[in-house]
Amino acid sequence: MIKIPEKSGGVIAGVDVGGTFTDLVVLDSEAGAVCVSKVPTTPDDQSRAVMSAIEHTEHGVADIDLIIHGTTTTTNALLERRLAKAGLITTRGFRDIIELGRRTRPNPYGLFGTYVPVVPRDLRLEVTERIEATGAVREPLDEDEFREAVNELIEAGCDALVIHFLHAYKNPEHERRAAEIALKMWPNGFVTTGHSLLSEAREFERGVTAAVNASVQPVLQRYVDKLRDSLLTKGYRRDFLMMNGNGGTTSSALVVREAVKTVMSGPASGVIAAARIAERAGISDLITYDMGGTSTDVALVRGGRPTVSNETEVEYAIPIHVPMVDVHTIGAGGGSLARVNAAGLLDVGPQSAGSMPGPICFGRGGSAPTITDANLLLGRLDPERLLAVDNSVDRDRISSAFQESLGEQLGVSATEAAGAVLKIANLKMAGAIRMVSIAKGHDPRDLALFAFGGAGPLHAVDLARELGIPRVMVPARPGITNAIGCMVADLQHDYVNTLNALVHDVDLTRLNEVLASQVAAGVAALDDETIKPVEIRIEHSLDMQFAGQTHLIRVPVDGKIDNLQSIQIAFEEAYYRRFRVRLPEVRAMIVNVNSSVVGVRETAPLEELITQAKRHGTAEEALIGRRDVWFDGEWFDTPVYERERLPLRARIEGQAILAQFDATTVLAPDSVAEGDDDGNIIIEVLGGRHA
Repeated sequence: MIKIPEKSGGVIAGVDVGGTFTDLVVLDSEAGAVCVSKVPTTPDDQSRAVMSAIEHTEHGVADIDLIIHGTTTTTNALLERRLAKAGLITTRGFRDIIELGRRTRPNPYGLFGTYVPVVPRDLRLEVTERIEATGAVREPLDEDEFREAVNELIEAGCDALVIHFLHAYKNPEHERRAAEIALKMWPNGFVTTGHSLLSEAREFERGVTAAVNASVQPVLQRYVDKLRDSLLTKGYRRDFLMMNGNGGTTSSALVVREAVKTVMSGPASGVIAAARIAERAGISDLITYDMGGTSTDVALVRGGRPTVSNETEVEYAIPIHVPMVDVHTIGAGGGSLARVNAAGLLDVGPQSAGSMPGPICFGRGGSAPTITDANLLLGRLDPERLLAVDNSVDRDRISSAFQESLGEQLGVSATEAAGAVLKIANLKMAGAIRMVSIAKGHDPRDLALFAFGGAGPLHAVDLARELGIPRVMVPARPGITNAIGCMVADLQHDYVNTLNALVHDVDLTRLNEVLASQVAAGVAALDDETIKPVEIRIEHSLDMQFAGQTHLIRVPVDGKIDNLQSIQIAFEEAYYRRFRVRLPEVRAMIVNVNSSVVGVRETAPLEELITQAKRHGTAEEALIGRRDVWFDGEWFDTPVYERERLPLRARIEGQAILAQFDATTVLAPDSVAEGDDDGNIIIEVLGGRHA
């Protein structure tokens, strides 16, 4: 590690913009005070919700020393195709690379499917240049031809430019010269070169990643400028940090340069927080389960470190090959709509009521049943404690909606229909958890389930029972965990270079030179940040495969490599852990060399996030009522506790409801919850084995 003397402290704010709510946590480390707020997201301009969330605390904007922000701006722009108009200039004969893709199709078992490339064909131009796969120049760049192409795209009204030459990962000379020319002609600074984002082979993935970056740059720039102006108006005179999809942060002054790295940054912050909180509780192997109002995000944490992938596909044929926390997302959130489909079967999601109009119980005009409405109808939620309710809606109206929309078509009562909605939703979420665990060689029964998000603790015990997971952990602040993740995340810059050689043919000197150059680039990038870390941590890994295969396995390595045989053995062991197969007769390859340069920020005192409300001496004193709750097809008389008033080490036997400001935790019959000194709840689930 590299030590850095400068530190930062004072009042720190973490803010996360979700599909339904915007969450904020403000920590005053000197006074030991915490403020939280949760306001409806404003999809038309997310910065309005950010400012509103700050205004709902006792801190003025000018009082805050540092803001760390996770946003869905680029993710939403990509998924909804609200992208800037981008043009692409590429090697002659290769303009269709980003559309041809990998000979896959949108629907594996159908003859039809649609795909719209990020850059349309009429805005993809070709110029004369050619660098071979060895890095040798076959044809020099025709600079006059390139200038003509740039002018054509400017006249076509393009906001951003992509320069993507065939083998620039091996020799970026032509891309660099083309960028020099373009920056003198282009009306703004939105010029992306493929090699600078992703210096690896696979021209399709590199080209799409670069095209996405260019297409979201103007969108993110407008948002950052709008938020910065709003903060300045209220007296905030400092830089703020933005979350990246790799779980790290970067300065708002630098983030637009590599805007594609902010895609999936929202889910990543929750995974980072989960890993930190669980590690403090002595749990290092877990599945993170974040259920919000619009979607559910799940990820795997092993040895206290979130798994990272540089092969994320946001949607069909849109691969983004920059390192990101490996999060699997499905359309099942509190606002997910329930309906009877054309086949007469009950279906839940992915369509969502969002924040407007939201579920029926929000009283904003929503009329279709949602998962949140089902939880309320079954007694799991208290209508008096719902956040962001404009007009209260009685249970009879919600019951009527379930009966008319679902019950009559399915031949069941409204209560049974609501129970079925939860079962379907739970099965979908269990499937997502299997994708990040069983599908990758990890047994859920050996892991803990870390449940957070506004709706996660409602469903966590049911999911654990479905999957045989023995323990569920619910943090002290489940509904604002993503905002906490923003607050504790470090600065981070990732680098990837293609090597593409058999292990025993690798030049060790060249391999170590690549690692050293990546570290140097990362340290320089951290030096450009306005927020300085207290130390720098270096992490290296190799993307490897057996010769002839296509899938990659990431193998961690330590510093300078001086033994290739140890690399071969490490890969074979990693392959065996994943697939339970040994292939000693097949040679291994090093495809990519990776380095992460992490600027460690001053540690946020997570213990101060425990609610400062006065806790009672016994659990009985925190009992605030009883109500009927539906479990497994029947009603149970269920005690309701004010979670924030429970003693830290309280032991609660299910069935029970633990209510708090930002979430509700449901304990099913035959489950037992016990608190710890950090305010977390650890739930032992019947039928599981200890993780």
